[in-house]
Parts: sequence; C-alpha cells; structure tokens
Amino acid sequence: MNATRELEHPVTHEQAPASLSVEEELRELDTDGNKGLHTEEARRRLEHYGPNAIQEKRASAIKRLFLFFWGPIAWMIEAAAGLSAVIRHWEDFLIIVAMLLINAGVGFWEEFKAGSAIEALKQRLALRARTLRDGRWTEIAAAELVPGDIVELRLGNIVPADCKLIAGDYLTVDESNLTGESLPVDKKQGAVAYSGSIVRIGEMRAVVTSTGMNTYFGHTAHLVENAEARSHFQQAVLKIGNFLILITLGLISLILVVALFRHSSLVETVMFALVLTVAAIPVAMPAVLTVTMAVGAASLAKIRAIVSRLVSIEEMASIDVLCCDKTGTLTKNELKLGEPLVFTELGPEYVVLMAALASCRKSADPIDQAVTGGVRNPSQLDDFIVSEFKPFDPVSKRTEAEVREPNGSAFKVIKGAPQVILDIAQPDPAVRLRAEMEVEKLAGRGYRTLGVAKTDSTGLWQFLGFLPLFDPPRDDSAATIENVRRMGLDVRMVTGDHIAIARETARKLHLGERIVAANDVFAPSIEVNRHSAVELADGFAQVFPEHKFKIVQQLQAEGHIVGMTGDGVNDAPALAQADVGIAVSGATDAARAASDLVLTAPGLSVIARAIEEARKIFERMTSYAVYRIAETIRVLLFMTLSIVIFDFYPVTAIMIVLLAILNDFPIMAIAYDNAAVADKPVRWDMNRVLSISSVLGILGLISTFGLFWIAEDYLRLPSPSVQTLIFLKLLVAGHLTIYLTRTSKPFWSRPWPCWELLVAAESTQVLGTFAAVYGYGMSPIGWLYALIVWGYSLAWFLFNDRIKLATYGLMRHRMDVNVAAFKAIHKVLHEPGRYMSNEQARVSKL
Repeated sequence: MNATRELEHPVTHEQAPASLSVEEELRELDTDGNKGLHTEEARRRLEHYGPNAIQEKRASAIKRLFLFFWGPIAWMIEAAAGLSAVIRHWEDFLIIVAMLLINAGVGFWEEFKAGSAIEALKQRLALRARTLRDGRWTEIAAAELVPGDIVELRLGNIVPADCKLIAGDYLTVDESNLTGESLPVDKKQGAVAYSGSIVRIGEMRAVVTSTGMNTYFGHTAHLVENAEARSHFQQAVLKIGNFLILITLGLISLILVVALFRHSSLVETVMFALVLTVAAIPVAMPAVLTVTMAVGAASLAKIRAIVSRLVSIEEMASIDVLCCDKTGTLTKNELKLGEPLVFTELGPEYVVLMAALASCRKSADPIDQAVTGGVRNPSQLDDFIVSEFKPFDPVSKRTEAEVREPNGSAFKVIKGAPQVILDIAQPDPAVRLRAEMEVEKLAGRGYRTLGVAKTDSTGLWQFLGFLPLFDPPRDDSAATIENVRRMGLDVRMVTGDHIAIARETARKLHLGERIVAANDVFAPSIEVNRHSAVELADGFAQVFPEHKFKIVQQLQAEGHIVGMTGDGVNDAPALAQADVGIAVSGATDAARAASDLVLTAPGLSVIARAIEEARKIFERMTSYAVYRIAETIRVLLFMTLSIVIFDFYPVTAIMIVLLAILNDFPIMAIAYDNAAVADKPVRWDMNRVLSISSVLGILGLISTFGLFWIAEDYLRLPSPSVQTLIFLKLLVAGHLTIYLTRTSKPFWSRPWPCWELLVAAESTQVLGTFAAVYGYGMSPIGWLYALIVWGYSLAWFLFNDRIKLATYGLMRHRMDVNVAAFKAIHKVLHEPGRYMSNEQARVSKL
C-alpha cells in the first residue's frame, strides 16, 4: 500500500509530459509493443549503440603507475637515489628507493580506490531484464538491452534502462538516488522510468528509449568521470619542493665553481657536494606529510569519519563554503505530523485518530507511519474494528476504511489529497474557501497536506480537517550550523525539493532567506550574472545532479574551497568535483566511492568535529614545512658561505649523514603533535611559509657563524674540534627550531608539545651530544664545550622566538590593512548609491 499521491505536494518533480505519445515512440524506435524486436535486429542495434553499461576511459595500470614516478617531486627523489649510488652510499640508496616506491604505491592505491566510484555506479544497474523478443518473453543480461526493446517492470525490479511506460495501470518508483526526492513517484502510461530507479509498487510494460551512457543514470556517471577536484596540498608540496631544489642546486653549483677556481681537489669537492645534496633534498617530505595525514585520518576514524583520500584532510581544513544536502543531513528524512488544522468541534486528536483508522498500521509507507505515529494514545486504535480497507491508488488519490465502533455503529473514513477529500465531503462554500486558502498557505511553507473526512450517522460525509506533514530538522542541526559559522564556514543548503520546502527548512535553521531555484540560476538568460547569483544565494532548491555539479564548479571558480555533502547516486558528480566530498551516514555505495570523507554517524555535528581535527592536522603539516625550509636555508647557506668565504668545510660528510638521520625522528613525531585549532579556514600561504622560514633560517645562519667565529678566534680550537662544535650546534639548535615552528605564539603557549615529540627531539639531542663529547665518528670536544654549545643555542632560541613573534605580527598587520582595503572596495561596489553618482552606480552594477 502506498499513499504517496494522497498529498497536495508542492514539489513539481513529476515527469514532464513526453514529447512523443506511446504510439509515436514505438514508431520512432521501429518496434512492436506486442512482439518486441527480432533477435537479429537486436544484435544489429547492440553493435550500433554498444552495451547497456557505463563506459569508462581508463589508462592502463602500468601507465598510471609510471605517472607516480614522473614529476618534480619524483625527479627530486630519483636524483637523490642516483647521487647516493654514485658516491656508493648504498644504505642511503636503499632507503631513498624504498621511500620512492612507498610514495608511488600509496598514491597508486589511493587512485585505484577513487576509481571505484564508477564501479559502484555500475552496480546500480539491473543485472537481468525480462524482455520481449520474437514474440516471446525471455530473461537476458541488462547489458544486452537496446533502444526499442520491450521490457517488463514489476515490484522490486531495478529499471534497467531509460524506458517509456506503454501498458499497465501504474508504477510507484523510488527515484531518491537519482533526484534526491525522499518519497516514491507514481508513473502512468506515457511517463519515463529512469535507469537505476527501483520499482516499489505495480507492474507495467515499457519500451527502452536510451541505454548506457545515454541514460539519465549514465549522464550522472559521466559527470563523476569528468569531475576534477583540485588538490591544494599537492600544489603546495610542489612549490616547497621546487623552492628547496632551486636553492640546493644554486648553492651546490656555487661551491663547485669556487672549488674549480681555487684548484681544490675536484673529487673531494664533488663527493662533499653530492653528500650535501642528498642531505638537503627533502626526500622524506612526501612521506612525512603522508604519515601526518594518515595519523590524522586515524583520529578522524575515532569520531566516525572515514577518510578515503588522504590529501582531502588538508582541503577539509581550508573549506570556506559547505554545501549541505537537506534531506537526511539537515533534516531527519522522516515525515512528522505538524499541528492539525481542525474543521470540527471534536478537536485535533480526533482528526489524527480518524486519519490513523484510514491507514495501514503494518505498512512501511512513510505517510501511514507518520499518521499512526501521531496518535497520542495508540491503544485507542484497538477500540475500533476496520472491516474493510481500500489502499491508495493514483486514480482515486485516497485511502478508505469501513470502521465499526465499540458500540456497534459503523462509519467510513477517508484520507488523501485535499482537493479530492473536499470534493467528496462538499463542505459549505465558505468553509471550502477557507480550507483551500489554508492548503495554499501550507504549500507555500513547504508542507505536504493530507485531508481527512468521515461519514456521520446518516451516511453523509463530514470534512474534519487537514494534517500537515513535514521532514523536521535534526535536533542538532541549528546548533551545529551556528558552530560551523563561528568556524568561518558559509553553509549553503542544496536540495532537490521544491523551493517552498527549502525556504521553510532554511527559516527554521536560520540559513538565510535567499533560497533560489537551480533552474533560474542556470538559465541561459542569466549567463553574465550567474557567478553573482551563485555567490549570493543562501541555498538552492529543485536541484538536479548537473546543477549540483555546476554549483560546486561555480563556487570553486570564485576562489572558494568547497565541501559538499550527499548520499545518493544523484550526488556523486558533485561529491567528486568538490574539494571535499562528504558522504553522510546511510549514503549509497556510489556516493561513498565518490567522496573523500565518509560519515558513519548521522547529522552535521560530525562534520564540524572533522573540520576541527583537519585544522589541527594542517597546523602540523605547516609546522613541518616551515621547519624543513628553515633548516635547509640554515645548513646550506652556512656550509656554502663557509666554503666560499673561508675555504673551510664546517662539517664532514659523516656528520651531514648523521644530522639527517637524527633529524628524521623528531620530524616524524610532528605527526602526533598537539596543535591549536584555527578559528577560521586555513590555506597554504606560501608567502607566509617562506617568509617565516627564511627569517628563522637566516637567524640560524647568523648564530652558527657567531659560534664559528668564537671557536676560531677566541677558543682557538683545531679544525676537527670546530667541526664537531658546529655539528652539535646544528643538531641542538635545529631541534629547538621545531618548538618555534609549531606555533605562531610564544613557544611555551598551549597546547604544549606531545610526549612523542619531546622524547624524539630531546633523546636525539642527547645522542648527538654524547657523539660530540666522546667522539663517535668525529673529534671529541668534552662536556665543557658541549655545555657551551647548549647554552649558546638556548640563548639564541629565546631570541629567535621574539623575532618570530615580531615577524608574525608584521604579517598580520599587513593582512589587516589588505582586508580593510578589500572591505572598503566591497562596500563601495555593493552600496554604490552612498558613494557614487547615479550614473556611476549604474555603470558599477553593469
């Protein structure tokens, strides 16, 4: 039993009248509705149209794997491996090659999982179809269907292709995965049933009109295939890698040129340059950032948010626009009774009770469940005996029951579409006018309305009133939206429901009043102002998959980092295109496969917590990037200038390798560090990263030269001891720099470093100190000079922290000036009448 069309439904997603009648369609497709196609003709059409399946263009696995070894970052790692082999540092060679293979393997696996979006869409197609060929019914593989085939659709079938219904009473079809509408749709002869939808009630015969990629379902798959989400993380890694490569190559080239002019030992110089290059090139950078994101993904999993694409964690921290699906995300995706509109003296509870008697209590129909669930005292229903029940059908648009009361008297009760109930009950003209006005008001607010009437003791119908039905917001939606807005995100509602329903939901959740119909936004007539329409809208209604896809694209074109939630096949293209696609709890396989984040808990609150966690992860990655660049500048510049100006090699090749090894432990521990949560979206600001890195790197350079000067001119140490002193300084000061880069506030500010980072940093400093004191692989310097280095490094650490704060303060001041200028320009453009003449205002609007 289904009561889908009992309602006066403001949604107008009914199938538009087909352009061709059934007879014209059969003639156009050159087929016979009673005999079907001949087998030979079907074979010929299959060769012409291709199989009824989603086609996908994919490069070979070998080619896709090879691409992970191609590009600046890959070249950088490969060059480091080659240099290690040239100088016969086989341990380094094996480690670097292992990192290269791991990075390529992880990337290839992530891409392989992303490709499962298309596979999940394929699974939605029916595997078999009952088809009429050569005048006989037979069951064939759905992939063999061709336009012109006659198929039978019945309860439980997945519609195998786009079909026009040509015979039978009616079908009730669940299209929620395609259109986003939560209730099934009734279809009659001449309507179109879409591929991938599910038959819930009825049995009809249909002719196949489109197959494969030409179906509505296929078009959705094509949008998923063509979606191109940008990875700002990969762009940032590329910029950092290129910056470090250029610095390294430039300084190494300078060392070689100077050595050539000085007639220094070319072999010794080249060997040292190669070791320095291997140490300076950030071979571990992709691995470190990947581990940081993997640790973050594990944290997100604890709050029931599963990450399917690691780089999406960085994108999640940067989201500034969150497009939310209404049904099931902002709302509960279940019908609830509103306050009944009563046209009888017996009261609202009586109206609900009578409507429940005209419902099937055992039915899974959402309307019947809402009505029976609205009875305050369900035991009252047991006092009545339903002697006869007529279920809903699309012709009568009502349900009807014959009921016997405890005293033995009988009456009839009906519920259904308001106009139908009013026609049957025939109330007074004044009452009917008021009733129709109430229906219009409810429809204007997005309510679905149900009419109720019963017979009196004389058998005459009495109109009782209306039951408004709606999908209520989740209990936490309003609070979560407010919380998300405090985090700097702009929340936009995107729904396939009618604009009236969308506006009412937006009103309840305080989302804004600018709710627009997608067809209006993407009409050809507003091509010029489309970006403004999308930018200014608070939400979009009557949205189809291509609309969602275009909304995301348009927002991205405006410079936004876009998050998109969804749960159905219809959402998959937009989920794939968004910077962060979020499949909500209960999403289809296609939606989950196209998404970057899969939620296993309902509602928006999980998204807010996931964004907070992502911002922590972003801070850790930024901390590492600043540290790595600062260290490269400090070490490379110091060594280069020492060689070029003083003709002195400040550390040995063994010391460089030891430094690189000891640095790796605290670097990896950054992935577990405690990090502050930014109060607004964060993005990779390379100017900021390079500025603070350069300042810290140059300060490190100055302090290291200061120690070099003290050791040479005041302590008068021999060259091997000076080298050990410099080694210990680079190690101790370098690890202390991690505490500077992890926060833009004073280094002692909360949150404090995690125990993993503290243990890793301090233990490697102690190990390096013991190596310097007792001369493991270098000349020993004793405890006195080691303590001098520690004291010197700590003093500079405190000074560097002050300079860091001043640098951040200067950058914030410049940012505030830029923001103020932007706001002033924005105000002039949006309130031109206050600042311009009428003519100037008209031109500015144009």
